[in-house]
Amino acid sequence: MNKPHLTIVVPTFKEAANVPILLEQVHSALKGYPFDVLVIDDNSPDGTADIVRRFSEQFHANVIVRTDKRGLASAVVDGFNAAKGELIGVMDADLQHPPEVMSRLVATVNQTAADIVIASRYVPGGSVGNWSFIRKLISRGAVFLAHLLLPSTRGIKDPMSGCFLFRREVISGVGLSPVGYKILLEVICLGRSTKTVEVPYVFENRRAGTTKLSMITQTDYLRHLVSLMRRTGELRRMLKFIGVGLSGSVVNLSLIALLREAVGFNYLLAGAIAFEISVIWNFMLNDRFTFSDRKRDGSKFISRLWRFNTTSLGGFIIYVCLLAALTELIGLHYILSAAVGIIAAFGWNFFINSTWTWK
Repeated sequence: MNKPHLTIVVPTFKEAANVPILLEQVHSALKGYPFDVLVIDDNSPDGTADIVRRFSEQFHANVIVRTDKRGLASAVVDGFNAAKGELIGVMDADLQHPPEVMSRLVATVNQTAADIVIASRYVPGGSVGNWSFIRKLISRGAVFLAHLLLPSTRGIKDPMSGCFLFRREVISGVGLSPVGYKILLEVICLGRSTKTVEVPYVFENRRAGTTKLSMITQTDYLRHLVSLMRRTGELRRMLKFIGVGLSGSVVNLSLIALLREAVGFNYLLAGAIAFEISVIWNFMLNDRFTFSDRKRDGSKFISRLWRFNTTSLGGFIIYVCLLAALTELIGLHYILSAAVGIIAAFGWNFFINSTWTWK
């Protein structure tokens, strides 16, 4: 059986010390498999491109030097456009992605019907190595945000991986315009994939040079999330969800005032009735407008209403618990505590409803 050719795209900037090792190890890992390495270099002043040229024939490597733009995201997209392989892989030049993992990705894509195969730090057998607690927390938080805001990433443990492989047709005709360095998110959310598989690997320390991560790259990630939400329609969905929630708050407050002042109900009873009616109000609007495209899972109207009710009660409990805990135990001003509770409850309601009430 003919083996599909693989092009490995490697973006570089000042990686002269790492590139020779990378090329040698990739060549050793993929010996006997048809591949080439395409280095996209942002005009590195340390001679990275010259080193690639020196080893080009020996290690099946080519280099494209960009003098008019810079950035990992655009470098990888330029690499995708120039790649000749039926399979396209991505990895960093700093050896934090062990080159031998690429051979496992290739084996997996050839043995399964997967369109995308990801080198994952967060499946059994994978690890982030000796990261600090703060870096682990930031990484997990980034994954949580992706799962919360981009439904296509749910079920994928490591959608932030920088080492992955996919079939060319996944992005055929797709306009990719990533911000920052999380290119895989673009491929997952905008590409045409039917099956994704994750392969464990251990994230290694950088061998030489300095990391490109900074506060700017973290900001770029947030911008990228918003960009993907806009292009996939999820930003509009979230804004609808927020708008419905605000209208439900008006219904809630109006009813509790009416039942308490005009009818004379006890404020707790008035609050309970107002809460339930506002939940039904929110559900009706969300079912009709926010999630109108997600009623094809066979669930009944009453079933969705019950799930929405349960989720809303959970959000209410989260709000009350955070309000009390942050105010009484930590001494935070109650307004700030309420704000934290509202944000947490909103996150809960949006995430659970978009994954459970309207699948």
